[in-house]
Amino acid sequence: MKAKLMANSSEFGSQLSIGSNASRTSNSKSESVKVIVRCRPMSDKEVKGGHKQIIDMYCDRGVIQIHKSSTGEDESPKIFTFDAVYDWNSNQTDLYEEIFRPLVDSVLEGFNGTVFAYGQTGTGKTFTMEGSADKPGIIPNSFEQIFNCIARSHNQQYLVRSSYLEIYQEEVRDLLSKDQSLRLELKERPDIGVYVKDLSSFVCKSIKEIEHVM
Repeated sequence: MKAKLMANSSEFGSQLSIGSNASRTSNSKSESVKVIVRCRPMSDKEVKGGHKQIIDMYCDRGVIQIHKSSTGEDESPKIFTFDAVYDWNSNQTDLYEEIFRPLVDSVLEGFNGTVFAYGQTGTGKTFTMEGSADKPGIIPNSFEQIFNCIARSHNQQYLVRSSYLEIYQEEVRDLLSKDQSLRLELKERPDIGVYVKDLSSFVCKSIKEIEHVM
C-alpha cells in the first residue's frame, strides 16, 4: 500500500511519498478535513506604524473574535469557530504534536495525508512549514517522525521519495529540475489519482538525505 504526505502552500510545495506494506481497515479511524488557524504576533513595523490588534483568540474553544477598529464599541464582533486555534504564544513543537503527528501516523499506516498552508504574504506560512534551525516546522518534524518510525519497524519495508514543486499563476514548476524554464502538467489517472507528469522524485534513506534534497 502506498501513501503520500503532501505539504503545500501558495509559495512552495513539497510532496513526500511513502510506500509501505502495512494495511489498516478504513473504518478504524475517522477521516475529515480539519481547519487550523494560527496567528503570528504583530511585527515591530506594525507596532511602530500604530496598528492595533483587532482579534481575540480563545484557544481552548477554537474561537476567534474579530473587531472592526474603525467602528463604534456597540457593534458586535464577528465570531468564527475552527477545529483548533493557535495564538502568537504557540510554539512549533506543541502545534506539531497536537495536530500533525496523528496525520503522519496515518500516512505511515498507508493513508494519504495533506497539509495545506494558506494565507497572505507575511502571515507566517514558511515559518510554520519550514521553521528555523532551532525551531523546526512541520516539514522537518515530519522527516524526523517518519525516519524514526522506519528505524523502529520490523517486518515492514518502506520507500521514501521526495519531490518539491511550485504552483504559481497556474504554472507548475519542478523545484528540483536543472531546467527551471520547464512547466509541467497536472494529470489524473484512475489508479494513482492526481499527479504531476515528469516531476522529479528522489529516493531518500535518512533525515540527512531528505534535508539535503529540501
